[in-house]
Amino acid sequence: MGWQRIWIALAGLAGCGAVAMAAVGAHALQGLPEARVAAVRSGIQMQGWHALALFGAALWVPQGGVLAQLAAGAFAIGMLLFCGAVYAHGLGGVSLGMVAPTGGTLLMLGWLLLGASALRVR
Repeated sequence: MGWQRIWIALAGLAGCGAVAMAAVGAHALQGLPEARVAAVRSGIQMQGWHALALFGAALWVPQGGVLAQLAAGAFAIGMLLFCGAVYAHGLGGVSLGMVAPTGGTLLMLGWLLLGASALRVR
């Protein structure tokens, strides 16, 4: 199985996870402090947008080459780290230190790599 198919499968999984977390957010956040509820909502939004970004990067891989591959990887790992840390804090009150900022940095890097892949001369 090629990387493009793996990225698309992960994008589908991430999108499904965002919808599942939205369901959790709609039903299981009563009684939590507003800051933690806001954190979960932020994680859901970031996961949903970056599932789409991962899907787009995966579709672009044949034209964008290695930079598009790297963008897809940055989106996948960044989502896992950023959203995972935000959900841990929001739902469980657990701080994972620099995990969320590292994931956020990877998400930003993914966008830069995706843009660079479009500018790359073939």
